[in-house]
Amino acid sequence: MNEDQTRKEFIDPAMKRAGWKVGEGPGFNSWGEFQIDFPDGSSNYVDYCLMHNGQVYAVVEAKKTIRGAEQGREQARKYAHDVQTYFQPDGPMPFIFYTNGHELHFWDEEGGYPSRQIKSGNYPTPDDLQYMMWKKLNKESMMNTPIDENIAGRHYQIKAIRAVNERFEQSKFRESLLVMATGTGKTRTATALVDVMQKSKWAKRVLFLVDRRALRDQALSAYKEHLNEPSTYPKPGDSSFPLDRRVYVQTYQTMLGVIQKQENYVSPFFFDLIIADEAHRSLFNTFKEIIDYFDALKVGLTATPKDKVHASSYDLFNCADGLPTFEYSYQEAVTNNYLNDYEVLKVRTGVQIDGLKGIDISEEEREKLYQQGIDPDDIDYEGTDLEKIFTNKDTNRKVLMELMERGIMDESGTIPGKTIVFCANQNHAEFMKKLLDEMYPQYGGRLGEVITSRMERVHGKRGLLDQFKNQDFPRIAFSVDMLDTGIDVREIVNLVFAKRVRSWIKFHQMIGRGTRVLEDEITARKPWCKEKNKFLIIDCWENFEYFGENPTASTDSTSMPMPVRLFQARLKRMQASLDVSDKETAKTMRDHLREQVRSLPKNSVVVQENASKLYRVEDDNFWEGLF
Repeated sequence: MNEDQTRKEFIDPAMKRAGWKVGEGPGFNSWGEFQIDFPDGSSNYVDYCLMHNGQVYAVVEAKKTIRGAEQGREQARKYAHDVQTYFQPDGPMPFIFYTNGHELHFWDEEGGYPSRQIKSGNYPTPDDLQYMMWKKLNKESMMNTPIDENIAGRHYQIKAIRAVNERFEQSKFRESLLVMATGTGKTRTATALVDVMQKSKWAKRVLFLVDRRALRDQALSAYKEHLNEPSTYPKPGDSSFPLDRRVYVQTYQTMLGVIQKQENYVSPFFFDLIIADEAHRSLFNTFKEIIDYFDALKVGLTATPKDKVHASSYDLFNCADGLPTFEYSYQEAVTNNYLNDYEVLKVRTGVQIDGLKGIDISEEEREKLYQQGIDPDDIDYEGTDLEKIFTNKDTNRKVLMELMERGIMDESGTIPGKTIVFCANQNHAEFMKKLLDEMYPQYGGRLGEVITSRMERVHGKRGLLDQFKNQDFPRIAFSVDMLDTGIDVREIVNLVFAKRVRSWIKFHQMIGRGTRVLEDEITARKPWCKEKNKFLIIDCWENFEYFGENPTASTDSTSMPMPVRLFQARLKRMQASLDVSDKETAKTMRDHLREQVRSLPKNSVVVQENASKLYRVEDDNFWEGLF
């Protein structure tokens, strides 16, 4: 195929898809065979010039398909310089494109960047190109733009933002990777970074990618709150992908569909900045297509420690192995009192865990699943022998009793604080909820709820997730994957691993659900969680042993429940009254003690377990015989 055929078959249609009018002469904004006249009377012809208001904003050099696109690079560069020198000496230096119909390359030589391939082969729209030129001519220094410390004012957040600014502006890299422990404010840091880049005119349209809808809603709220940004996507009623917003927050799956369907043409140059949350191996293998499609500056966010980040993530964000753009570790955050540390209560459920080793997935099989976009720890064991173990009534009864008796309680000392129970699958979660209600009926079915993507009314205002975050009840969330990563609930004080986890990254993301500290301002704290200086992990499946970790063991110094303290206080007062022959007060205390015992919930599992002891005190003769 010769050059003329290449242009008609491949290049012209690609330009037309992007909204260009292709033809020869001033009536077309993609002006073919554009003539440049030299002072000596000779002329040269540019294959295409992309025009705006009579100025050339980009030149395009075309080669026939059998030649490499790179062979046109120097010719395209010469065209750009000739256009500026001889056609628009007072105008801008054009951008440079060169292509063989299959490969398209872009070069902002004046901006100081090397040329790069546009892997989709798609061109910018006329509006995109106009904005690209405006940005090049008007952007200011990010390094000199103040960071809004009301958004992200901690010392490490400021360092992280400046590290990205320096890498983009001075080192001319187009990718950055931030490694920051869960709970240290990655979203706030990203929001403040967006603020700096918008103020310095480095970015107008920003895409924030997350891996689930709950995180999308959380990130949208952060941008609206901290940037006071009304121009966001999605909004209620959005049925298609709009092209007129400034901040886009979307799941990887939805964004991949936007690119592949192209119902509204979205060019590779549409976004100025892409921020990828939880940028780890599954992102690389499943959603690399999004990262490759857009020619934007890119920032990866991950809580995975730098020595555990997979090499593919370092490749994706153009960082040498083990050298992220910036790192702030969990231990640093705990030392600086920005995160809570944890203690671990190891529970033996009676299940022969060693006997389950045979179903572990080999590293080779795990890698194959990752390449297919499947997290091995998300495999649903529904209907398998393993599920029978997960839903064993005696096993789960013991797990729930450990939580209710040894978990961190609220101020009353009787009810667990906010808790996530990580379940193996939907059936397991529903079984645990049903068992909890059977064991502790006095809470009217509101103590715990199944919060998974399969449940109705999970998302949105007053949905189950909103209730868990912002209301007193439910206290316990039985979750399957949905709450494993990214959910920000400061008040979580108990995490129960009621399933095996075999991914180190996933395991520590799950632990991260409990690390957040409460608000500094005491009046801003939720009434059901006024104090928090640590959180408790109840590990029922030897996950810590599997990963060879030896965490601090639980001191089991749970505060005595309020009713128990009251009972003991009345008992002591009764004894003290008898010691001074004050029988009237002693009788009053005795009556209070009798009523307290009578009011115990009959269906409570703790009451049922101690039924034989309580039977003795039901008889009036027991109480009358005390003195």
